[in-house]
Amino acid sequence: MDYSAAWTKTTETTKSAYAASAKGVTNTLDALTPACVPFAVWWDTKAERRSELRTDANRKALHKAIQAHSAASSEAASAAARRRKERDKSKNPFAEARRAAAQADRAAARNKRETKDTLREARRNYPQTMNRLAAKVHAAHLLPSVALSYVTSTDAHWTLWPAGTSLAVIAVNVGALWLGHREVSLQLDEDLSAEERRLCERLAPSHWAQHAEERGLFGTITTPAEITPAGIVCGVRLDGKWTVKELAAKSESIRALLGMATERRMEIGRGSQGDWARIIIRTRSASDGMSMIWTPDHEGIGVDEVDGSFVSLPLKAGLHILIAGITGMGKSVSWRALLLEAIRREDWTAVVIDPKRQEAIGVQHVVRAVGQEPNREKRMADIYAMVKELTREMHRRQGIATGADWVPDGRPENRNLLVIIDEGAAIVRMAKQRQYADVLDMLEELWSEARAVGFQFVWATQNPTKTAGVPPLVKDNMSARLALTTGAGEHERSIFGESAQQTGWTPSELDGMPGRAMLQYQKRRPNPLRLWFVPADEIAALPAEEPWHSPAPEDSPEGPQEPAPAPVDPDTLTDNQRAVLEAVRGGATTNVAIANALDINPGSVKRAVDALVKLDALTKSGTTISLGGAA
Repeated sequence: MDYSAAWTKTTETTKSAYAASAKGVTNTLDALTPACVPFAVWWDTKAERRSELRTDANRKALHKAIQAHSAASSEAASAAARRRKERDKSKNPFAEARRAAAQADRAAARNKRETKDTLREARRNYPQTMNRLAAKVHAAHLLPSVALSYVTSTDAHWTLWPAGTSLAVIAVNVGALWLGHREVSLQLDEDLSAEERRLCERLAPSHWAQHAEERGLFGTITTPAEITPAGIVCGVRLDGKWTVKELAAKSESIRALLGMATERRMEIGRGSQGDWARIIIRTRSASDGMSMIWTPDHEGIGVDEVDGSFVSLPLKAGLHILIAGITGMGKSVSWRALLLEAIRREDWTAVVIDPKRQEAIGVQHVVRAVGQEPNREKRMADIYAMVKELTREMHRRQGIATGADWVPDGRPENRNLLVIIDEGAAIVRMAKQRQYADVLDMLEELWSEARAVGFQFVWATQNPTKTAGVPPLVKDNMSARLALTTGAGEHERSIFGESAQQTGWTPSELDGMPGRAMLQYQKRRPNPLRLWFVPADEIAALPAEEPWHSPAPEDSPEGPQEPAPAPVDPDTLTDNQRAVLEAVRGGATTNVAIANALDINPGSVKRAVDALVKLDALTKSGTTISLGGAA
């Protein structure tokens, strides 16, 4: 693959989602329309339900119920009159005529109640239209308020607020209904892609309101979508018990409502207020149409894909950086811009530790580079020696420092140091060998203490987990975390914390494009960015410079030292032990070679070697035996 071409791949820029519209009243109405859409939807739902109930059968039933109730009311009134008349005629409550009139009155009253219930049910089955009901409700408060205004007014002082209030309520009702039914006048720009046009149309408040309930999204309403450099951005108002977290959990329902492509990335986050959310659909990038090839005029390490701003990672002592990503995504290239800045500045220099060898070869003429040796064992030994040299340098600077922060004094050896470790997983594997067992301890000491004496570290690795790619103390002291495409799940949590997926830090979704990354530094959002591509030719063309070396001698203290072991007294050794020690001095390096040289039983040789190792007269690495410090 041509990584340079993949890194710098761009597309033509597109324009805004909506064509420019007239300002003033139209824009104001467009802004108010989404807020009124829920009311209009509620009104239409109620009106439709009432319309469906207004059938001929229900109308006839209502007329029949009205007639029956009218007849029952008339009969009840007549029966009540007869009862009163009979009560007036006779004072005897047990008189036959009086009892009959009372019984007829009770029957007529019961019949009236029953017909009234039937009438009430018939009216529910054949309701008034919403418009007629609204007119009656408004008339119920308008007429009394007009009368009140008339009664309380005088020639000198008119009391208009009762009638004015009622009229305002009517105007708000009618206006909200009109706005809710109004179509937003903004038109989609002709230059939008077919996908963007379809998504913007389905995010329109009117379309969303009509289909939200069937997707389980009732209680949410969108604002008109906008096209930004990040893609399509749309606000969502959350009513009732909705929260941003609950809306994010409905992402699949939103995708179905919008008919969105499966591979299209969508982010749901907090809006400007607590009851608002924001949907971003990544249909484009702010870096579209921009060349990502680095030049001296470029700032920072890349471009934010959302807002188009330059993204910086400054040279700063103590600002330690973790870079992670699967192979081929551009980890090594991602720190080149920082390296070039260190080369240009007089108060900085750099050290590159590269177990993979390729990057060390390319920069060895301008900075101190370790790892270019073809032989792997020699390369590991050089890296170990470099870590020891950095440790000595830290102790040297701690001894001569005059303040809390290191200030370069103009001498080459006292410049600030940018230390780049390219493929930290190799260092972790290296520490499993006995002769390099303390390399991680030295690095952790550097990470925690060297900030105060002008050190800045970059740790790049394919595997960002603590067990395989980053020592625990090193990882816990990272100030900035830069992730190119990584594996999902554990790797994302390892870089950005346990809540990485929930908060949008998902570098596994960067599409596997070299140079696309996420940076967690200070208050940055999880916005993707495109990193500058610094060609290897750009570094190869730099003029050669004298690389940095620590002036601290190799035998200078590197911290608390254990006392040197006392020499072994030959008189305290057994004959076999003295013979084995002499054989090793003579060049034998394995148990078999010692046994052959001395003609001693291999078991006796092993016991003698083990005893000498405990006395530090010999050291053993695998099967190789060498002289120890007490020999």
